[in-house]
Amino acid sequence: MNGCVGCFCAPGAAALPLPSRNARGPVCAAKTWQRKQAGASRARRANVVCAVAGNGSSGYVAPAENRVAQVARTTNETEVSVSVNLDGTGKCDVDTGIGFLDHMLNQLSSHGLLDLNIRARGDYHIDDHHTNEDVGITLGMAIAKALGDKKGIRRFGHFIAPLDEALVEVVLDFSGRPHLEYGLKIPTERIGKFDTQLVREFYSAVAGNAQITIHVRQLSGINSHHIVEASFKAFARAMRMALELDPRRLGGIPSSKGVLTDAQGLEQAKTQSMNH
Repeated sequence: MNGCVGCFCAPGAAALPLPSRNARGPVCAAKTWQRKQAGASRARRANVVCAVAGNGSSGYVAPAENRVAQVARTTNETEVSVSVNLDGTGKCDVDTGIGFLDHMLNQLSSHGLLDLNIRARGDYHIDDHHTNEDVGITLGMAIAKALGDKKGIRRFGHFIAPLDEALVEVVLDFSGRPHLEYGLKIPTERIGKFDTQLVREFYSAVAGNAQITIHVRQLSGINSHHIVEASFKAFARAMRMALELDPRRLGGIPSSKGVLTDAQGLEQAKTQSMNH
């Protein structure tokens, strides 16, 4: 027989006989290889559960165990504790003593589907700078700890979020190389009592301690609150995209180098943050 039953291989292609109980004819080596690959793929997926995402679309892959971490950090200026579940449902219980920062962390949790529990106390009699920054540092450390070696993640994320007239784009990469490009043009010095310079400090602290490259670009906006909140919503959705598992790369590091976590860099960041 030329070719294989139910196959589009060329006549004369190499064929392997099926077991005698199957009378459909020979099967090509290519099809045999495909079956082996399918079996291997099923084996690689054995440690995950496929689920339907909350928006009704399929393709979300849940890890066998939620990626969680707890980090506590104490300095002469602040006391901060962070618990994070990267595979959560958006549960948020935060109290940093800075009302506007709490509001933004709620956006990060709700739209990034992170479960966050954060407590912070600091030297508010000076200003909010140290507490705001140290919350970012500790959150970044917790994200890095929960991620571990970053096996299977999509790694890259991007999102453009509108809030009325404001439109902000965030693009990020869990590259192991901390970097922040910050392009928000906030027209006022304060939002309520919150110093708007602290927005950049928060993003910088998270990027440095979670080893993320983050680009934040303002495309439009004139209201300070809208601009900052749109940036946090975009950051949340971009991070959610990057942290989700790629079903085609389960168990693999999404890098041609084979590594995305700079252990030495993490230790240096931890030491620097403790001495900051």
